[in-house]
Amino acid sequence: MANRKVDAAPGKLTSGKPISASRSEMAEVVLPAETNLLGKLLGGHVMHLVDVVAAMAASRHANSYVVTASVDYIDFRNPINLGEIVILKAQVNRVFRTSMEVGVKVFSENALSGERKHTTTAYVTFVALDSLTRQPQLVPPLILKTAEERRRWREAGQRRKVRLAMRYKKQRSRD
Repeated sequence: MANRKVDAAPGKLTSGKPISASRSEMAEVVLPAETNLLGKLLGGHVMHLVDVVAAMAASRHANSYVVTASVDYIDFRNPINLGEIVILKAQVNRVFRTSMEVGVKVFSENALSGERKHTTTAYVTFVALDSLTRQPQLVPPLILKTAEERRRWREAGQRRKVRLAMRYKKQRSRD
């Protein structure tokens, strides 16, 4: 199948970017100051790292400042131990108009054995901001190249529907 540009606003931002342009990775060693009494990396610290790597991916795609709009989902599957290496991988899954969803996977790696475990999955939404006005700006469309990218794109659309329905429901309950 040919490369497809998706998510473009009509008449705007005709030049899309492949998902690979947003891919971001970071890694760090788990130190005692970042662990709980059981020697496990604090969940709040994992959330901080997820936000940082996701922002890197969003900013790379949008070529602009970005701000976190929501965290739809974060799933802690396995703990990360003191002395292990925490590895985070992020990429833009879908672009909407001024926002984009970034998927993040977190892994732990035992530095002695090399064993890796998938520890955390998260989906974070960012809004791109104009560097002068700090107002939301249009985000370049995505160019989807693989079946996996198309699957992630479809699933991001489903998560967005749920997120917007929840937002609407919360607004209605406040009225």
